[in-house]
Amino acid sequence: MSSGISIVADLLVATLLVATISTSLVLSRRIRRLKADESTMRKTIGELVVATETAERAIAGLRTTLGECDRTLAERLKAAERYSVDLAEQVGAGEEVMSRIARIVEATRLVEPVKAAAPEPVSTAAMKLKAAAARAEALAERAVRRLESEAA
Repeated sequence: MSSGISIVADLLVATLLVATISTSLVLSRRIRRLKADESTMRKTIGELVVATETAERAIAGLRTTLGECDRTLAERLKAAERYSVDLAEQVGAGEEVMSRIARIVEATRLVEPVKAAAPEPVSTAAMKLKAAAARAEALAERAVRRLESEAA
């Protein structure tokens, strides 16, 4: 009986030994695949590191460019505001000049009927005044036409 038990024990040990060997072979193959995958992973990680560094440099460059654009835009906005204020002042001054010219023209139109009623000798000062009034009237008409064309 002891020989039967010893044969069964030997068969059990042999079976376990075969199972261990087959498991070792499977694990050996997996380890080889992992090592092959490890070198691939190392290459991939290296490429990722390089790509990350490149992206960080690009982001730093973009931040610098964005800062410059922001400063340039702020300067241009300030300049535009100054030009807008200057333009508004000039338009106001132009409107004041136009109202003065209109008053001069109206005054000239009022003076001419009075002169027609009472003819007086024409002096040099009166001729100059008439010429100035005519020029002012022509200037006013041109300004009115310009304003009408700009409004259209």
